Amino acid sequence: MNIDLASAKGYLALVLHAHLPYVRHPEREHFMEENWLFEAITETYIPLLTILQNLTNDRVPFRLTMSMTPPLCSMLADPLLQRRYARHIGLLIELAEKETVRTRNDPAFAQTAQMYLDRFRVCRRMFVDICNYDLVAAFRRLQDAGSLEIIACAATHGYLPNMQANPTAVRAQVHTGVESYRSFFGRRPRGIWLPECGYYPGLEEILEEERIRYFFTDTHGILYADPRPKYGIFAPVFCGNTGVAAFARDVESSKSVWSSKEGYPGDRDYRDFYRDIGFDLDMDYIRPYIDPAGIPMHTGIKYYRITGKTKHKQPYDYRKALRRASVHAGNFMFNREKQVEYLASNMDRPPIIIAPYDAELFGHWWYEGPYWINHLMRKMAFEQNTVRLVTCAEYLDAHPLNQVCTPSFSSWGDKGYSEVWLAGGNDWIYRHLHRLEEKMCDAARRFAGARGLRARVLNQMARELLLAQASDWAFIMSTGTNVDYAVRRTKEHVAAFLRLHRELLKGSPDEAFVSLCESHDNIFPNIDFHMYASSADS
Repeated sequence: MNIDLASAKGYLALVLHAHLPYVRHPEREHFMEENWLFEAITETYIPLLTILQNLTNDRVPFRLTMSMTPPLCSMLADPLLQRRYARHIGLLIELAEKETVRTRNDPAFAQTAQMYLDRFRVCRRMFVDICNYDLVAAFRRLQDAGSLEIIACAATHGYLPNMQANPTAVRAQVHTGVESYRSFFGRRPRGIWLPECGYYPGLEEILEEERIRYFFTDTHGILYADPRPKYGIFAPVFCGNTGVAAFARDVESSKSVWSSKEGYPGDRDYRDFYRDIGFDLDMDYIRPYIDPAGIPMHTGIKYYRITGKTKHKQPYDYRKALRRASVHAGNFMFNREKQVEYLASNMDRPPIIIAPYDAELFGHWWYEGPYWINHLMRKMAFEQNTVRLVTCAEYLDAHPLNQVCTPSFSSWGDKGYSEVWLAGGNDWIYRHLHRLEEKMCDAARRFAGARGLRARVLNQMARELLLAQASDWAFIMSTGTNVDYAVRRTKEHVAAFLRLHRELLKGSPDEAFVSLCESHDNIFPNIDFHMYASSADS
């Protein structure tokens, strides 16, 4: 489905960042944090996949950019987690069947209960029968069809600005992420999502080594570039002496979706995320469908709408909510038309508006979000000619000449820099991470010729380091949710690395321990520790 770029006054790049931390616990049959993945599959990934497939089948010309990080892809492709999700969705169907019986005499809730039952059944059919448990392959097929562009990310979503003292560690995150992408999608990535949009001057040189064409920054990353960009955030810039382009997030389009006060997801008719039967119903009834320890948790069945700033919520009407999603899609399109018309009148080239969001916003946090995307794609294809959806690679192909600038250090975290990942509650981790980075580089050089068990030890050390560097743990510590788990994960990876390193230096690796680590933290099966042997740290 080709899109005529020449017929539009400007372009919109809708970008979804799909990421979850690597959570896999084979040592226990049930593990609460694995539900992060299961909830996202049910509420975000399968609904998005279904909508994109329907758009393709209906021959709707659309473009969407989506990052799928290595931890997410690894979990989606893992047979253990695939089996556990199949069990999870089966239990949800059983619960929804009970809910249709429990609510059958209450019209305010009966239709919603039936809606959940129908949707859970669709999820199981999509996951088991259509995708054969492999959602990554399904997204890959959509990319191969041409309307979806999947981009790479760093290995474990490590926040790269906090690693810049050791460029080899940054290279390892980027290189491993690119290689993981190639293993899942069968091609080299054209773009990359920098974790947390974390950029520092000079990072583009490492991206160029991996033949990355473009990345994204937050708004101020380009507005504060040197020299000041002629087109502001509405055209890419080439970074320094490289051919790597930077695109910046647009404030207006972001606010209309992200803002809790002004954004669409706060509409009173949309589903309330927090009122869930996992907390509302009696424990004896809900116990078989939550954590076996009896810890109340979200099931995904929620009967109330946002209503307003009140504890007295009104029943959810999903038909009315979906109509609101269509209205909001039309409003978003209208605003982008007016935005492009104004920008085009003041620019000598077509502007591009970058609208990036966390993928999990759509469906998980904003239940109607996938349907908003569906309406937006269809409206933009058939109801206007001012703005065309585009990928950043297509824009660069059409407009290969761009201003040369050095973007500013930035992130899209709160306050725009590193405070979220370098605050009083999490700054203790970095003295350990930096020491591990140094030890990894030293060991990779000292044992460059390692084979057999020693090579396995070094490769597992690399895995443990990458997993310890994940930005998710520092983020969770900063926000104050699931802090114990984040601290434990950080300490476990650091401890495993140090034991492996100690035994390597003594010349007596414990093969049983190595095997245990490999089976537990089995991400990056083709990892090569030699990437840490580079001495090009300038």
